[in-house]
Amino acid sequence: MYYPKISDTCKTPKYKQILQAIIADVEKGILKKDQKLPSINDLSAELWIGRDTVERAYRELKGQGIITSVQGKGNFVAGSDEKKLKILLVFNKLSSYKKIIYYSFLKALGDKATLDLHIHHYDVQVFKDIIEKSLGKYNYYVVMPHFSHDADQDEYKKILKSIPADELVLLDKDIPALNSNYLAIFQDFEKDIFKALQSALDLLSKYQKITLVFPVDENYPVEILNGFRYFCLCYNIDFSIINNVAEEVPHPGTVYIAIEESDLGELLKKIKKSNYTPGNEIGIISFNDTALKEVLSVTIITTDFEAMGRTAANLLLDKKRIKVKNSFYMIRRTSL
Repeated sequence: MYYPKISDTCKTPKYKQILQAIIADVEKGILKKDQKLPSINDLSAELWIGRDTVERAYRELKGQGIITSVQGKGNFVAGSDEKKLKILLVFNKLSSYKKIIYYSFLKALGDKATLDLHIHHYDVQVFKDIIEKSLGKYNYYVVMPHFSHDADQDEYKKILKSIPADELVLLDKDIPALNSNYLAIFQDFEKDIFKALQSALDLLSKYQKITLVFPVDENYPVEILNGFRYFCLCYNIDFSIINNVAEEVPHPGTVYIAIEESDLGELLKKIKKSNYTPGNEIGIISFNDTALKEVLSVTIITTDFEAMGRTAANLLLDKKRIKVKNSFYMIRRTSL
């Protein structure tokens, strides 16, 4: 006999937990059309709760058309086996690259799911509020777990652990410390930048120094810094790290790696005024491609955002719970 799962520690009222659990299990296909539900007395005894609590949950389920009652026989699932999946997306921010992931994910899902999108803005408390209000209402929770550098790691890991592992999908970043069987499509920021720069040693060899422009207030993964430092130390390359290019005077023999597009634009302006040529006296590398960067022939290091969204959707639909590293590569152009 099927019994919905509820929690004594959850703040959500028990009637609502029953309601949400049955709806979720209908949508997941755990409960099939015409399947009989336990009687009010049986469910009350099984869950150690009052009959009125079960009655209220069943009454609301009937009102929503999820279940139906047959006189003298009991309560049965009325929902269709063909219901769409309900998916919650929780991104850290909106950007042109996040939109690529979103639309690729949406396209791969087709008509098999409906999506709700929330933004946590790197804020753990905002993330906590979103998840607490959403638990039990969705089939899958797709999360980008990027938070501010000073965020309480134990707190956001606790929130992620509150999501059932078979419903959790991590995008862009993995958190191995969760130690659970969830789906993840991620970048390995430290190894990715190391390998991308390593692949361009033939081009980098004509320069004497590499400067990474790493904005401290934009919450970029610190693993990028670690991988950059490790690369330069491994190959005995002089390097520096600056927060922005406002006070920077372009030096010949230097390669600049700009994460922010505003820093890239400022660098290109300064290089033009100095009469240096990108790819000759000064090298330029930028993160993530755009049509403008292609026109300007800027060398790029990037992950495949479209593949990330498509892979997540396909694996989710196949009910796979595996970890997949997303591809990361360099696009060589004349700025290096």
